[in-house]
Amino acid sequence: MRSLLIYVGIMLMSFCQAQNLPLNTGFSTIPAGAHLKDTNNDFAPFVGTYVASFNGNEITLSITKQEDKLEESSHKNYYMDALIIKYIIKNSVGNVLQDTKNNNTYNIELYSIDLPAPNTVGFLYSGTNCSVGWGEINLKKINSNQISWEYRPNDVTTTADKCPPNLDTTIYLPITKDLIFTKQ
Repeated sequence: MRSLLIYVGIMLMSFCQAQNLPLNTGFSTIPAGAHLKDTNNDFAPFVGTYVASFNGNEITLSITKQEDKLEESSHKNYYMDALIIKYIIKNSVGNVLQDTKNNNTYNIELYSIDLPAPNTVGFLYSGTNCSVGWGEINLKKINSNQISWEYRPNDVTTTADKCPPNLDTTIYLPITKDLIFTKQ
């Protein structure tokens, strides 16, 4: 009888454990509480600090990997390994225009959501104040020291009823395709 109770206990514990799934599992097939894992180590080549210049500004990306980031939606909650981007943008004289790496007052999120093609990671960008500029960013690994950037915003404007006039709604990230960032 004791061995039967131990067996039933082990079976119950195995059913209660969260299910690990690959990163590109389709949203409709992800069970609530599941963990999307970077089982193929697709994220490792992107981790690091990268720098590029665009229209006189210097953009520094700091890319880190976070395991088991909680992803909440109205349909279900689950966990996923994700790349997180924090950035600093400086103008041509070195003044900081926007800093999400050292300044936590910005409520800006930029994290990976999919692997749309080989050596490519897709990111969701929440936009700047009032979500202006929210959209998708794709990074493609060119070689061990370079990535290519593409930013496709869905919303680049703001209206008075959407955002208070005293907030900066400037989109500082480069809205472009094929911008090359070099690893530092």
